[in-house]
Amino acid sequence: MGEILGIGCTHTGVMGPIERMADIYLRQNLKSDLTPAHLKDPANWPAQMREEWADDEGLETARAYRANLVEGFRAARKAIDDFHPDFVAIFGDDQYENFKEDLIPPFCVMAIDEQVCGPRGRGPMFPGAPEQAPLTVKGSKEIGTQVARGLIDAGFDVGCSWKLHHEETYGHAFVNTIRFLDLDSKGFPHTVIPISVNCYGSDLRVPNSANPNPARIGRRLENQPIQPPPGPSPWRCYDLGKQLAKFIVDGPWRGVVIGSSSWSHASLTTKNHYLWPDVTTDRQRLADVKSGDLSGWRAITTEQLHDAGQHEFLNWVCLAGAMEGRKPESIWYSEAHIFNSDRAVVTFPAQPSGALQFRSNRPAVSV
Repeated sequence: MGEILGIGCTHTGVMGPIERMADIYLRQNLKSDLTPAHLKDPANWPAQMREEWADDEGLETARAYRANLVEGFRAARKAIDDFHPDFVAIFGDDQYENFKEDLIPPFCVMAIDEQVCGPRGRGPMFPGAPEQAPLTVKGSKEIGTQVARGLIDAGFDVGCSWKLHHEETYGHAFVNTIRFLDLDSKGFPHTVIPISVNCYGSDLRVPNSANPNPARIGRRLENQPIQPPPGPSPWRCYDLGKQLAKFIVDGPWRGVVIGSSSWSHASLTTKNHYLWPDVTTDRQRLADVKSGDLSGWRAITTEQLHDAGQHEFLNWVCLAGAMEGRKPESIWYSEAHIFNSDRAVVTFPAQPSGALQFRSNRPAVSV
């Protein structure tokens, strides 16, 4: 019988200068002609948002917000090292990186022995960030293909890639997750099996004549003449994660399953004019995690996720399926209106170890 360790985490919010965290995307949208004039005045923001902004434009909030996540990632890395896994499967989204107009699969298992991933973390998204060295990701064509075969045999028609499609690097969801799990630069020696999930679906930012470089805009692409096809439904993601767990447990594997994404994104939350995330819905998801019962996530609809700007949460729904019947051990939750997302790091131990540990950048958070 195999064993599973589960990790839920983010793949942004732990890079770049702290002073620039509100640049993505709050300050960008405050300058936009598309933002209602009254919302450019902090006096009209939600009370918690004004408190976070304070007199230093969010600097103190940023310090506590990031420090909490850093602590979570270090604990998650220790849990992985102590577990000694045969492989680490990461559910992550591809945002027009390796999958473009010629092929956008709902799911794809990356079965590659080794991939050198170029530097990320500079440019318009992270101005002023230090240049990063290339990252060599250890993988396994054999194990990845077995994972794909096991899912296909169970009725999940996933893709399988033995080489990358458009870029010579994994998408940022995977590269950043590995970098954040190696904050102390020890190297990441574990075998990684990336599993791409088409989280954005019809909202995928595909370049067009009106938006030739949509990666630089801090909002959903609206009024596209032809939208991309939808991504997989939450129930399908949940069931696929559950099947991956069965593949691990029924085999000889010690497998880590990671669901990697932030939660609600201000840049996707139309009802908040792209200025702050859907904190209320994120707190509902947090309450579910703390309760140890994530089975209800299977019933979430695509429309509900998109309304809350939680497109990427499908990666966590895959994790939820894999963790069915398991309770979390530790939660690090960072919440803020002034940054693009609420984010969390959560560990689900292979063996129950006692009471839940909960940490937040906002001690007043109560769910």
